[in-house]
Amino acid sequence: MTSKALTVPAVALGTWAWGDSGEAGDGYFGSQLSESGLREVVEKALSNGFTLWDTAVVYGMGRAETVLAQALTGHDRSEYQLSTKFTPQIAGDGDDPVADMLEQSLDRMGTDYVDLYWIHNPADVKRWTPRLIPLLKSGKIKHVGVSNHNMEEIALADRILGEAGFRVEAVQNHYSLLYRSSEHAGILDHCREHDVRFFSYMVLEQGALTGRYSPANPLPEGSSRAAVYNGILPQLQALTDRMSAIGEDRGASAADVATAWAIAKGTIPIIGVTKAGYIDGLVTARGIALAEEEIAELEALADAADVDTRGFWEHEM
Repeated sequence: MTSKALTVPAVALGTWAWGDSGEAGDGYFGSQLSESGLREVVEKALSNGFTLWDTAVVYGMGRAETVLAQALTGHDRSEYQLSTKFTPQIAGDGDDPVADMLEQSLDRMGTDYVDLYWIHNPADVKRWTPRLIPLLKSGKIKHVGVSNHNMEEIALADRILGEAGFRVEAVQNHYSLLYRSSEHAGILDHCREHDVRFFSYMVLEQGALTGRYSPANPLPEGSSRAAVYNGILPQLQALTDRMSAIGEDRGASAADVATAWAIAKGTIPIIGVTKAGYIDGLVTARGIALAEEEIAELEALADAADVDTRGFWEHEM
């Protein structure tokens, strides 16, 4: 009954930072983004086969969706995939808050369907999941995913959709070398066994795993991510040094190695792209095959760093 199986590129492109207004100190990343710069990102991404754009209403309260649609202008809808989210925490009080939020997203993005629609946070699985069924039947959403859900919640959502002949086809959780709770909880295994795509977000831990930052060169002061990560940069040094060394032999950066690790684990990393140059790194990462010893070594160094980067919005897996 569902439309054809969900096929996705090796890496998905994230637009969390696209919700920043570009004003200094505004938004999560304090990004300076221009319309022409983002169009350049889109052109380069699409020409390299990166066709899936992941966004959400809560990224700048609609701004990221609007800006993404502007950047995609001129491309045929069949050339790219859109992934956006219903966030229960900001649900309206109409008769059907899920359909309402989706309509607003479709409107902002100038399209009549979303390839992948997520329930963003697991506020009340029984309450929100059934609301997706009529939207699947109407074709307004092609595939359903759940984000930040634990194993029990994923199974419940799957059961509810299953009664109507649909299923959870994707899971999106925070997953990185520093934060492997979805793996420890058996969610990655579950996804592998049931042909569910696992999308990993915060693979680079908002820049802390790019190798660009160190105790001597911390994340930009005053940004939310500086508050979270600058204090743990000393513990990450051994790991990021090793990532840089592994990358060096392959003409890759530490960030590319972190991305290649997430791909090697069978996940689809969602990487935030704000500059066209970032696409080169994704092309590199896509081509890296890490040896099992390298994966084990990176994970051992990450475990030894002994940091907890769970986001304030996440519950334990």
